[in-house]
Amino acid sequence: MISRRTFLETSAAAAALAAELFATPEDSSKPSPALEKLADVALREAKKLGATYCDIRINRYRDQNLSIRLNPERGTGKTLEAPTISDDGSFGFGVRVIADGAWGFAASPDVTPEEIARATRDAVAIARANAALKSAPLQLAPVKAYRDRWSAPFEKDPFTVPLAEKLEMLRAVAREIKDGKGIFSSSATLDFHSEDKYFASSEGSSIQQLIIQTVPNIRAIAVDTNAGLSKTRNWSPAPLAIGYEYMQQLDFMENGRRIREEVMEHLAAPAVKPGRKDLLLLPSHLWLTIHESLGHSTELDRALGYEANFAGTSFLTPDKLHKQRVGSEIVNVYGDRTTPRALSTVAYDDDGVKTMKFPILDRGIFVGYQTIRDQAHLIGETESKGCCYAQSWADVPFQRMPNVSLAPGDPGTSLEDLISGIDDGLLIEGNGSFSIDQQRYNFQFGGDAFWEIKGGKKRSMLSRVAYQSKTADFWTACDGIAGPAYFQMYGVTNDGKGEPIQVNAATHACAPARFRNVNVLMTD
Repeated sequence: MISRRTFLETSAAAAALAAELFATPEDSSKPSPALEKLADVALREAKKLGATYCDIRINRYRDQNLSIRLNPERGTGKTLEAPTISDDGSFGFGVRVIADGAWGFAASPDVTPEEIARATRDAVAIARANAALKSAPLQLAPVKAYRDRWSAPFEKDPFTVPLAEKLEMLRAVAREIKDGKGIFSSSATLDFHSEDKYFASSEGSSIQQLIIQTVPNIRAIAVDTNAGLSKTRNWSPAPLAIGYEYMQQLDFMENGRRIREEVMEHLAAPAVKPGRKDLLLLPSHLWLTIHESLGHSTELDRALGYEANFAGTSFLTPDKLHKQRVGSEIVNVYGDRTTPRALSTVAYDDDGVKTMKFPILDRGIFVGYQTIRDQAHLIGETESKGCCYAQSWADVPFQRMPNVSLAPGDPGTSLEDLISGIDDGLLIEGNGSFSIDQQRYNFQFGGDAFWEIKGGKKRSMLSRVAYQSKTADFWTACDGIAGPAYFQMYGVTNDGKGEPIQVNAATHACAPARFRNVNVLMTD
């Protein structure tokens, strides 16, 4: 058994090595020479063993989570403050090879030349064992070789900001919310994530990238003990690939006061009357509907049945490509890993493919899948869409969702225009519970806050709202999308897929959109 002292010494040595490898050199436009030297060990060993392809990823990750929760102490009414801080890191490498027409993979947290050579030998042996089970040799779409260094744009590294400063900001907004009459509890959280990523391949690529993500959230909970009811209200600014400067752009206190008032209104709001209604969905809500119904359904591995054992298949099978209508004429949806500050944005994916923007729905017609290098030929394409990703150095890269977004409508269309066209409907903001079937076809979504729309006017809040539809019916019912001035980015940092499960981050940008005659339910 490893001793505590040995563990600490080993961890410190690994942290020091990672800091040295990923330090910014004088020429910051090129990858670290030290990383390139380590990568060359794997590439030479794989070639010596007869592998036809090899790549290595040497990656460092860090995750910091801070939260403050204020809630009453049972029996006394005093307010208890519960702070939470976690700070985790990970550093290692993974080697992927093709030998005898099959993939092999091996990984290790011991980033040394000797261990890289050993893992490469293991990866080749695994590939040759896998080859006995293959139905056909792997085919990789061609890719150019790149030598580059890229960083997501940010001004202030959140990991350099003192913990006390971050906690005090969270404490201030949590107190502002909790001080409101009738508020049971309040909370505020901040999550920060960084990825130092290095990729090298036997095809000549050497790529270093850095991603920083910032994710804030505040919450209010109100309780009516006499009625046995509780309601929540969240304010979740868009999670973005951005630094700590984001926190200085957000008005936490003003939004804290707003959700404090709105949660009390939500607590007293009458239940919705179920039936067919028009919906006006804000970007803070619609992003999740995009993600579940259009993002997952257009993953090629899912459509081919490769995800069937865990997270389902897709109703958008390859025979429907360029034929199936999924939305109305105004519905244009695209995949993209190039938009600044979006969560899935990188310069190159984990196949070494330069990322791009590509159509998924064109005027409502299904025209494109998300793909990676070993999938493209399966639908007669010769180019990967750059959607390969692994959540860590220890995981096998596979097809993951890029940023999938709904294009805005005409520049002259405002939110007020969309509201004025609704006689009996609902405006929905924020996330709630949801469910969707294994083919990403039948679904039900709730939300965080709901307002009635009557006679073209937004009125008071309602509660206990969900809507139900089928993917193609729902998007075909879209008859209005606000213009670019209303376009906003929201998204998810923990999208799960695969076995063993991996998580991915993706942004889904959109403007408010109107949907006609949707089935609205009253929830329990």
